[in-house]
Amino acid sequence: MKKFAVILSGNGVFDGAEIHEATLTLLAIKKNGADYSIFAPDIPQHHVINHLTGKEMSETRNVLVESARIARGKIEPLDAFNAREFDALIFPGGFGAAKNLSSWAFEGPNCKVNAGVEKAIKDMVSLKKPIGALCIAPVILAKVLGKIELTIGNDPATAAGLEKTGARHINATHGEVVRDPHHPIFTTPCYMLDADIVQIAEGADNIVKAIMAELK
Repeated sequence: MKKFAVILSGNGVFDGAEIHEATLTLLAIKKNGADYSIFAPDIPQHHVINHLTGKEMSETRNVLVESARIARGKIEPLDAFNAREFDALIFPGGFGAAKNLSSWAFEGPNCKVNAGVEKAIKDMVSLKKPIGALCIAPVILAKVLGKIELTIGNDPATAAGLEKTGARHINATHGEVVRDPHHPIFTTPCYMLDADIVQIAEGADNIVKAIMAELK
């Protein structure tokens, strides 16, 4: 059975992992005959957003602890990730990818990427193993890897920022998956488009299917 490592960035679209994307990615992995383990960095969140009002709250939370909500407690700190133990790596989206796993939300193409996240990506690339990213998470791959082809949908400003890293952006719509021509890197837009939960399920399923086909 193929095994995916799933890296989360918290719990909630505005300050962590997008919950629909995270959950439907986990479901897609199991539906397509694979298994998964979940990881998150043991670091403070950049900030906490009240998802009812959209306002920042005066409290602190931990990315690993918050991600454990989605994982139902079955999660490990990212420091425990070993690329040799997995067949593929995948990143659901949500602002946590751009606030906690990287600083893209604040610095764009000049951002920094969490050291553990960068190591996980580079370790998988060195072993020629597939990596997937949904929604805004592809910006992390662009920053770490540079000259790759990927998609975040069709937002011109984000696409322009991606291309400043050396990456090439490919416009895509609901459910479409872009594979880099030279590396097993897979991306799909999900909630970077005006999507509903059915379209998110389609995107998650399609990217997992594409990765599974790569692994055959």
